[in-house]
Parts: sequence; C-alpha cells; structure tokens
Amino acid sequence: MTPTLWAPWRMTYIGGPRSEGCLLCDIPRERNDVVSLILHRGPRTYVVMNRYPYNNGHLMIVPYRHCADLERLSAEDSLELMQESQRATRILHREFGAEGFNVGFNLGKAAGAGIAEHVHVHVVPRWVGDTNFMPVLADTKVMPDYLEATYEKLVPFFREERE
Repeated sequence: MTPTLWAPWRMTYIGGPRSEGCLLCDIPRERNDVVSLILHRGPRTYVVMNRYPYNNGHLMIVPYRHCADLERLSAEDSLELMQESQRATRILHREFGAEGFNVGFNLGKAAGAGIAEHVHVHVVPRWVGDTNFMPVLADTKVMPDYLEATYEKLVPFFREERE
C-alpha cells in the first residue's frame, strides 16, 4: 500500500474563492500585518510571506502601485523593489542559513504568474539538497515549519534592520 501525504491547506489556493479585485492591492489594506503575513511596509513597497511557498521563508516584494508591466514601474518603485530584495536575501541568509536564492519575476500568465496583473518579485531561499524525493515521487513539497512560526522568526529582523 502506498502511503498518502495530505496537504489540505493547498485546497484553499486551488479551490478557494477568487478575489474580485487585486489580491496584492488588497493585502496591505488589511491593516493586520500578522494576519496578512506582512513583514515590512516601506514607502513604495511591502514585504509579505507567500501563503503557498515553494520553501520556508519564501517572500514576495510588492509595489503598492498596481502595475502589470515591469517597464512601467517608476525608477523609485524599481529601486525600492531591488533594495528590499537585497535586504530579504541578507536576512534569510543570516537568520535561516540560506545557502542560495531564487529571486525573480513571473511576468504574465505564460511565464507562470499566478497574479499577472500586479508586478512582484519572489525571494525563495534555497539550501543544498533541499530538493528531496517528495517533489519527484509525489509532486509534493514538505514544509518543515508553519507559516505563522516562520513569520514570528522573521518579523523582528525586518524591524531591526530599519531601526
């Protein structure tokens, strides 16, 4: 008998209701950073944990301005997007021992963007050997920590770096 690994939290994403507006515009309006998993709010961007992460510590840096095209971002938005990406990799390296990163944009549906109408950058921490047998055999990722626990570990470092 083949063992079964359950990941019911994924059903919220797969079959859950879709927002009428833009999810990435709605998140900072929530005003409850713990519930929203917002680690930092800057003048032009915010840093938020991905609710459906590829790895522990998977973050997104999102401009407040609703914009689908990278080339239409202002120079100021682009600069802060990059600075926050650099800060995120620094914190994840220092505090989680990340050995590498996948940092990037999925621009458009054809490129795999789940939210194509709002530019955002993904910061995914990586470790040597983190691609284990689960994705190969069962198309399943094993997340060793709860999102809320990861949030509690990361949020003090995002606050500390600004002070």
